Amino acid sequence: MVDSRASAISARIGSFVRTPMVVRTVAAAIGGVLMWAAFPPRNLWFLGIASFAVLALSLKDVPRFRDGFLYGFAYGLGFFLPLLPWIGVYVGPLPWVALAVVMSLYTGLFGVLAVRLIRLPAWPLWFALAWVTVEWARSSFPFGGFPWGRAAFGQVGGPMLSLASLGGAPLVSFALALTGAGLAAVVTWAVAAPRQWTRLIPALIMTLVTPIVAALLWPSVDSRNDSDDQITIAAIQGNVPRLGLDFNSQRRAVLDNHVRETIALAAAVRAGEQPRPDLVIWPENASDIDPTVNEDAAEQITMASVAIDAPILVGTLVQNPDGRPTNTVLVWDGRQASDGLQIQGRYDKQIIQPFGEYLPWRSFFTHFSSYAASAGNFKPGSGPGVVEVETYTGKSVTVGISTCWEIAFDRSARKAVQSGAEFLAVPTNNATFGRTQMTYQQLAMSQLRAVEHGRAVVVAATTGVSAIVAPDGHTTARSGFFEPAMMVESIPLHTDQTIATKVGPWPERLAVLLTVCGFLFLVVPGIRLRGWSKEEHGDGA
Repeated sequence: MVDSRASAISARIGSFVRTPMVVRTVAAAIGGVLMWAAFPPRNLWFLGIASFAVLALSLKDVPRFRDGFLYGFAYGLGFFLPLLPWIGVYVGPLPWVALAVVMSLYTGLFGVLAVRLIRLPAWPLWFALAWVTVEWARSSFPFGGFPWGRAAFGQVGGPMLSLASLGGAPLVSFALALTGAGLAAVVTWAVAAPRQWTRLIPALIMTLVTPIVAALLWPSVDSRNDSDDQITIAAIQGNVPRLGLDFNSQRRAVLDNHVRETIALAAAVRAGEQPRPDLVIWPENASDIDPTVNEDAAEQITMASVAIDAPILVGTLVQNPDGRPTNTVLVWDGRQASDGLQIQGRYDKQIIQPFGEYLPWRSFFTHFSSYAASAGNFKPGSGPGVVEVETYTGKSVTVGISTCWEIAFDRSARKAVQSGAEFLAVPTNNATFGRTQMTYQQLAMSQLRAVEHGRAVVVAATTGVSAIVAPDGHTTARSGFFEPAMMVESIPLHTDQTIATKVGPWPERLAVLLTVCGFLFLVVPGIRLRGWSKEEHGDGA
């Protein structure tokens, strides 16, 4: 009796597990894991294509919106849960899981869009447009959005990265989704209609077109690595005394570390072991003691600048007259301190991080948590996103700056380059995230920006990983984790603009418009033709 009951239960479980809904849900979650594996530090970029192919097959021929949402949501959990554990390194798993769930709601929305748009002819094209649309939405809303984990950021080791020079991150994400969905269309053809060759040809075209275009673009991308106009820069990684959220309590020690490493570089220059830099770049929070009001901090930075005989881009916090601090980069030339002109320029971080540098809905959250009153209240900056630096040779260089979180947003680096930036600096502080994949994910964004705008990128981090990125996206120098480091390299300067820089956000906006129009055509009575059906028109590729 017990055995027969157990057998019945086992049979029911087996039948449930084999249902199409469960199979599709599991497949979609596996697709999300494949996308995670494409991202740094694994860099298995080709799994991004496989990921979209699996997701497209999971959503193909799904009739109901709620099922599409389920499969999209499962894909999101499979991707974001392993992508974002660094969120909870020192604050526990709740923020990490909560953020992963919220981000998965967006991929659930993608599932809702895709189950309808897949019914259109050339459906892989609509699949890719819908993906770009949802990436735009989660990179914009709410609180300015969360662009982390855009598909394009997982392609820094792959051939499609060159497409960033044409259309930035949106085009790379589109190309990856189109190729994956095209591959799914080929699989669908092979299983369902292997004799109908007219369906295979468009599927093959959509699978191969973007990889072919990407391959043809690489010579033009590589050509930007050379320039008659160059500058020698030094990136300093001073390190912090200990890990954890209390790194800010070590402010003087962190400043001393960066001063010490810069003076060590100066000694190496005098000994002929390192070339003389035109400019030194310190990371975000290198001096959380405001040197504009603290004389001791100012003296230490001036000493380092005089020793290396070059201006320093100093990541610091500046207290404003209204009482709100700004996350600031100062152009500090200690050689002019005697005239009181040591501060030659200033950049204030313009895209500040919600729930980190400021608390949205502060008055609302104050009712629920005593921590709300002590949360950050940073003031965002404004302006063109560049600073002018005069080197020891008298040459003036325009430096674009995207501080830490900003590099994830298309508009930050684009605005700097459109304002004349000849190379990009990314001062960052990852000390609160430990030895996690977060740093490599952020570095990948800098590598994509290098290709997108045809600019060298210098990443200076307090604890690593600092790097110097060539305009073709590969790193020419890279530091380790949690160690002092200095990197001195000559980098090319450029003033011309790529197509991606010139067209800006318009391709992405077009993708959003087409997605909305296509979706409305299918779901709103009176807009679509009532005679439209899969039987009459086929399902395209």
